[in-house]
Amino acid sequence: MSTYTARLGGRTHSFPSLAALLAAASPERSGDRLAGLAADSAEARVAARWALAEVPLARFLAEPVIPYEDDDVTRLIVDTHDARAFAPVAGLCVGEFREWLLSDAADAGSLAALAPGLTPEMVAAVSKLMGNADLVAVARKARVVTAFRSTIGLPGRLATRLQPNHPTDDPAGVAAALLDGLLLGSGDAVIGINPATDSPKAVRDLLELLDGVIRRYAIPTQSCVLCHVTTSIDLMERGAPVDLVFQSIAGTQAANASFGVTLGLLDEAYDAARGLGRGRPGRTRCTSRRARAAPCRRTRTTGWTSRRSRHGRTRWPAATTRSSSTRSSASSARSTCTTAGRSCGPRWRTTSAASCSACRWAWTSATRTTPTRTTTTSRRC
Repeated sequence: MSTYTARLGGRTHSFPSLAALLAAASPERSGDRLAGLAADSAEARVAARWALAEVPLARFLAEPVIPYEDDDVTRLIVDTHDARAFAPVAGLCVGEFREWLLSDAADAGSLAALAPGLTPEMVAAVSKLMGNADLVAVARKARVVTAFRSTIGLPGRLATRLQPNHPTDDPAGVAAALLDGLLLGSGDAVIGINPATDSPKAVRDLLELLDGVIRRYAIPTQSCVLCHVTTSIDLMERGAPVDLVFQSIAGTQAANASFGVTLGLLDEAYDAARGLGRGRPGRTRCTSRRARAAPCRRTRTTGWTSRRSRHGRTRWPAATTRSSSTRSSASSARSTCTTAGRSCGPRWRTTSAASCSACRWAWTSATRTTPTRTTTTSRRC
């Protein structure tokens, strides 16, 4: 196992492994500090990033953060790695890879072709050397488009999740929040409910409620009740109207085990969802939420590698956009458009689905408008 060093301010900082180097290079987080993984000081953090910039990308294949023999997620990543896709950047170190990503050579086509050749650790490493502006610049080049009944991820469009939760999963309360959100033009990404319990009966009642509303009014969206994957599998076997299968997942076998999840179980859920034949042919049927604090493997991802780094399998779709409430969704959309107008020049107007006379349930779109120039003259008396 290699040792990594960097000399900074007359002091030599040493990191005993690639895993320790990645941990020390991460931005300071209280969880990392409690776990004993964070850098000892800001100087050590900068030194770790300096050393990380000189690590060859190929090293991440030769020195897995978690041993191949001990972790099924590592085995999945290594076994499905595409060496031909990786070839164009195989000779680069992490710092050079960052420069390539920010260059004109990295466009939507090249990023899509490269994605199967990257591992989560490579993506995590380069992201630790990038600021927010860098991450936005690279993510802007990528195209991650997912579809079921509606399509999200297309340029110039904003999609939101409608989350009509209720503290007791009362269908009447959920229906009231659902109506409120739809009238605000929210829910074109997904109508997703966090149930108060994992009761199969309560989950099925919510699924049938959402399915009934979507079908009755021909709303081009999809539903999801965020229960455990085993509950979804059981309900699908009984014919429940499941659009999207949800499960929180992590980046290690041990962390997934704490959720009661295995790769085989996720495959079973995927096949069961496909067997229902809902949505349009060939469209995605699963969604997941990556754990925020997976022990040992901490990955910071950008949109252009989200499928592999978040889900382990490239056939799983990227997670949908999440909003905390129906009212805040519309408010956030307005704030985003206003901010874009101030910082980028052209102003943007949000057209709500509820106010669209041509199609009541049209997707929320951003329409570019040109501000009217005003001239003020004054005359001294």
